Amino acid sequence: MRVTKRTPAVAGMFYSENPVELRHNLSELIVFTKEKIEAKGVVVPHAGYMYSGWVAGKVYGAIEPPQVAIILGPNHTGLGDRASIFAGESFITPLGEVKVEISLVEILVNQVEFLSTDPTAHIHEHSIEVQVPFLQYINPDVKIVPICLGRLSFEEILTLGDALYFAVSQYPGKVLLVASTDFSHYVPHEVAKQKDSLAIEAILKLSEEELIKVVVEEGISMCGVIPTAVVIRACKGLGAKKAILIDYMTSGDVIKDYHSVVGYGGIVIY
Repeated sequence: MRVTKRTPAVAGMFYSENPVELRHNLSELIVFTKEKIEAKGVVVPHAGYMYSGWVAGKVYGAIEPPQVAIILGPNHTGLGDRASIFAGESFITPLGEVKVEISLVEILVNQVEFLSTDPTAHIHEHSIEVQVPFLQYINPDVKIVPICLGRLSFEEILTLGDALYFAVSQYPGKVLLVASTDFSHYVPHEVAKQKDSLAIEAILKLSEEELIKVVVEEGISMCGVIPTAVVIRACKGLGAKKAILIDYMTSGDVIKDYHSVVGYGGIVIY
């Protein structure tokens, strides 16, 4: 299969397909801070904007806009290869076309033997797509590198993280690593808060090993744990020393049903 321009899969569902309405929604969700963080990476949620857009918006409003965003998201559909980088020309959103930074794609494909360029994993996946309008809003000229991940061994997590560090260190522009993830899924509000705090604590320690360990041992249904672990590894290679929790909430905070919620955390690594 060859896909050069990836069209939206969840516009009109997760966010508005109307460009005027979408831009207005983003203007309300993105809270710009006076002082911007020179982030090396971020952890952001990927639910519908009405649920998790508030958390994502606070993160994107707190950072210096990147020239390129390498977006790592989990594979929810089960389609395609377990580690897939989009090597086509662009992603299309209601706000326009976002070019893929093919030079970084080529470096990563040459560095990581298990990284596939088959686009099947990307066609219907929302975890990467929902980040793109936020990035377009803070930098209309942003370029992206989309990477969709299924199961990886811990050794493969380290390998991909190190390859990202190498690729970003070779690139002349400002690159942001984006880990797209929600935290606990469909558990009571208080359970989500308690369990998610353990995963967040590991991220704030910048420990990919502790994050994987606590998610497995506590049975935390964090869909993007592998993308997050890869981003932590890469950011440390790039010199990151700190991480800060920007916001945390659950879907219960939005719809006031606390019986079965999804957790959303926003973190900046710098």
